[in-house]
Amino acid sequence: MQTAEIRSERLTPEEYIDFLKRTDLGSQYPKERFEERIGRLLRNVSVSLVARDAEERVVGVLLGLTDFAYWLYVTDLGVDRNYERQGIGRRLMRAALELAGGEKDIAVYLIANEKAVPFYEKLGMKKSEDVMQYNHIEWTEFTVGEDQSE
Repeated sequence: MQTAEIRSERLTPEEYIDFLKRTDLGSQYPKERFEERIGRLLRNVSVSLVARDAEERVVGVLLGLTDFAYWLYVTDLGVDRNYERQGIGRRLMRAALELAGGEKDIAVYLIANEKAVPFYEKLGMKKSEDVMQYNHIEWTEFTVGEDQSE
């Protein structure tokens, strides 16, 4: 088992895009203005946790928004495919919850793709039907790392 150190740090767009190519997160973003929007995401999240291996390679990321009093919305949680099932995702989530204010004060929300639901259920999370949505953005699906020239 490989070890990873978790830190609170801001990634560059280039580092994050390289990481996305090695995870299943790379298909969750729309193609429209992708690089510009990734830059804004990385600059503005209130929680930015990064897991790095011994060679300083990014192997896990958790990004989120919080008010540090009541809630944490996890926008991104991913682990490099070569580092899955080593507890990195669980450690990232625990660190984010503590950073945001602790388990007794903070409610966690996120949108999980179907493949990730079992992971979140193991963390004690449950599906919710009481979340409202407003979504009128352009959304052309693509996967980071695939040909983007279309």
